[in-house]
Amino acid sequence: MSQQSRRRPSQPYRPPKKDPVRILAFDALRAVDERDAYANLVLPPLLRRAREQGDFDGRDAALATELVYGTLRRQGTYDAIIAECVDRPLREVDPPVLDVLSLGAHQLLGTRIPTHAAVSASVELARVVLGDGRAKFVNAVLRRISQHDLTGWTDRVAPPYDEDPEDHLAVVHSHPRWVVSALWDALGGGRAGIEDLLEADNERPEVTLVARPGRSSADELLELLGEGGGLPGRWSPYAVRLAEGGEPGALEPVREGRAGVQDEGSQLVAVALAGAPLDGPDERWLDGCAGPGGKAALLGALAAERGAVLVAAEKQPHRARLVERALAGNPGPYQLVIADGTRPAWRPGAFDRVLVDVPCSGLGALRRRPEARWRRRPEDLDGFAPLQRALLREALESVRVGGVVGYATCSPHLAETRAVVDDVLESRGGSVRAEWIDARPLMPGVPALGDGPDVQLWPHLHGTDAMYLALLRRTA
Repeated sequence: MSQQSRRRPSQPYRPPKKDPVRILAFDALRAVDERDAYANLVLPPLLRRAREQGDFDGRDAALATELVYGTLRRQGTYDAIIAECVDRPLREVDPPVLDVLSLGAHQLLGTRIPTHAAVSASVELARVVLGDGRAKFVNAVLRRISQHDLTGWTDRVAPPYDEDPEDHLAVVHSHPRWVVSALWDALGGGRAGIEDLLEADNERPEVTLVARPGRSSADELLELLGEGGGLPGRWSPYAVRLAEGGEPGALEPVREGRAGVQDEGSQLVAVALAGAPLDGPDERWLDGCAGPGGKAALLGALAAERGAVLVAAEKQPHRARLVERALAGNPGPYQLVIADGTRPAWRPGAFDRVLVDVPCSGLGALRRRPEARWRRRPEDLDGFAPLQRALLREALESVRVGGVVGYATCSPHLAETRAVVDDVLESRGGSVRAEWIDARPLMPGVPALGDGPDVQLWPHLHGTDAMYLALLRRTA
């Protein structure tokens, strides 16, 4: 037999298969990486466009969502695993290649997609978006990753807990080490609690609706959702938890603004402020950091039930437009003001109740914005600190003597919660004085609220974002 006849015939070129689901997931990850975009803002328009083009059904949308969010949540763990399987430092791997590898790693280690399907689909994606040459690299790396399951890999790449507890938890639960340390300090306790919290951060959060008083009710929403479509909230009387796969925008009360999407922790903050005991008039309320409008809409409805007026203040015009949309149709009078809460556009002592939900690191909402954990740095807290204190001081100036201020933040970091309140209360730089109000009785039925008087909610204990609330009464 001749040498020529022993050669295998050359394979004809096969064009790559275009998988709309994985291409969309890749596009979303690139937007998050290149533009510092947030997945919860990038993904919906991509999904809507895919549906309009006829490429997607509900199952496709669910898979694309899982691929994007799952990859972002487990990015730290997958990076450590991929680093063990490539022949160069991870920083030398092109970001688009790393995105394809991360998507493939999530399919292999974080879903029930069969191994052969996860590898082949990822290689086909690489051929489409990277080219045939780099697709071979992707194929080789993913085949190495497929040799172990997630537990097997974390046992290999994470340092032993006994040698370095924080780094072990950081790798296993995919959080930056400094975030693990900060959350552990805030939570206190031993290993079990922090592991439960970190794991809760990696779970898909429920979609929770809020029925705005005077315009809708939880019972109406439950009736519209039908059996199996939703469950009552755990803690808030206005909350309804949507069944997995439910579409909030399909509900008429949501389309009409009579209800909205709002985490139950945010609802509890507004309800607690509204329920704090008050001596004297209860006529004017202020939301001093009103954007994007969820708490303002609930506060406005609660104020209207008592004949009170809500003033919603927001510094940024584009966020003020979101507040205006949320407040549209409020059952009572309200006023929207574009104003900086640190430079009030109202006279001192003008309000009976004031809420300041201050800008913060967002470490309490890592379930919803998983990419935030990789963007934040410890030094970011230094930038927020002066603003948080200034907003709280002006809130206390804005409330009358005997009135109540709620200081809220979607972070459990001690530097953004109790430390801020303690600093402001201990300051002797002004004439305003205030005292703590125990916030725990204003969240009836909610367990594990700690020693008070402030309240810290937790994803693993309450199923909410990690919202913090301190209630203060102005005494002078």
